[in-house]
Amino acid sequence: MKHTRRNFIKQSTLAFAGAYVGGALGFSAKSYGRILGANDRVRVGVVGFSDRFRSSLLPAFLAHNKALNFDIVAVSDIWKYRREQGQAYLAEKLGHDIKACVNNDELYRLKDLDAVIISTADFQHALHAIEAVKAGCDAYVEKPFAETMADNKAAFKAVKDSGKIVQIGSQRRSGNNYHAAADYIKSGKFGDITMVELTWNVNQPGRWRRPDLVSKIKESDTDWKRFLMNRPFEQWDPRKYLEYRLFWPYSSGMPGQWMSHQIDTVHWFSGLQHPRSVVANGGIYKWKDGRRNWDTTTAVFDYGPSDNPESGFQVTFSSRMHNGDENPAEIYYSTGGELNLITNKVSPKGGLQERFAAAMGMKPILLPEMLLDDPSVRAVASADTGADNLTSNHMKNWMECIRSRKQPNAPVEAGYYHSIANIMTNAAVRTGSKATFDETTQEVMTGDKVFSY
Repeated sequence: MKHTRRNFIKQSTLAFAGAYVGGALGFSAKSYGRILGANDRVRVGVVGFSDRFRSSLLPAFLAHNKALNFDIVAVSDIWKYRREQGQAYLAEKLGHDIKACVNNDELYRLKDLDAVIISTADFQHALHAIEAVKAGCDAYVEKPFAETMADNKAAFKAVKDSGKIVQIGSQRRSGNNYHAAADYIKSGKFGDITMVELTWNVNQPGRWRRPDLVSKIKESDTDWKRFLMNRPFEQWDPRKYLEYRLFWPYSSGMPGQWMSHQIDTVHWFSGLQHPRSVVANGGIYKWKDGRRNWDTTTAVFDYGPSDNPESGFQVTFSSRMHNGDENPAEIYYSTGGELNLITNKVSPKGGLQERFAAAMGMKPILLPEMLLDDPSVRAVASADTGADNLTSNHMKNWMECIRSRKQPNAPVEAGYYHSIANIMTNAAVRTGSKATFDETTQEVMTGDKVFSY
């Protein structure tokens, strides 16, 4: 772990610095120009008036903004319809005028902007985080943090260089049940993790589809080239703009949207930073609507110390979009039983019983029955959750850390590591090969090739 961390820090401070950190994205005087007083109002901008922002992040913000003296003052969206919609909606919710910005350049020219909430297309998160911290703003950045290692390394370096408070939208890190699970496993009482099963299944033909909006948008009302950012140029396609979760390289789909949440708990609980290898299988079995990303995925991960291949555990992630009950599952197994984050219980289920242990001259290994936390506290599959307890707690933690300047529950490292796992999974999906990670170069590899697009 020490060797891995040294390599990570060394490489992240060197790689891709010139491409992202210099030139037009250099630090402005504003980065150092304003120091918040204890009673100053924190002025927040919204980067992307998305469904996720409106249905979940905004209710979470509004649950705490008055007590912590935060306010939203502006919204940036490159699509005219959503920009105007966001301006009107936020004005109604906040009770005052909201500045509508045609792009982030205009947003960051505003005086005394302190922080931003970034909820844009998956592939844009890392690049928008770079823009934010270069402009001197703290940021709440939705997951997945990055969909390529180039973006991942560049954004990590920019955030660390800036000293800004960046919260990655991995809201499990603000759940009491998840903290109880992390403490229990790290205490050693659970025993060694022997396997983790992650599932996230839905039955929604329209999941990630936006047909009403697709019929409404016109290229003349937005900025397609600015939307593409650093992705290869493609001709205007309203589906890729609005249904980006279905189309690589704008999103990895299931890995970035769903697995990023669950694999983050594996890193957190185990102390490991990324998988040693990933293989994946699946396809577009049911929803043949022109999408590029799979509707059915199974990925298998090997985790453990890089210098000890005989030690470790397996993780499986399985997801389908054609049959499911909206109950994402995370179950951790040890020789003594299981830790189940569906029920928030530790139990001896599946543990080593006396009749089997005796045959090997061993003593039985059985965990006690115990609750991790209130069993009503659970992760949910839908983004349309309102101010659910996890997102609300997570937003509050970010706001408090802007005040205290302490690191938040999900700092940029959490985003960097979950992105490695996501990118490894996507590499296995796209190439059909086993994906590994090169510690020295901090690159995802399939065979001897670096994975990119």
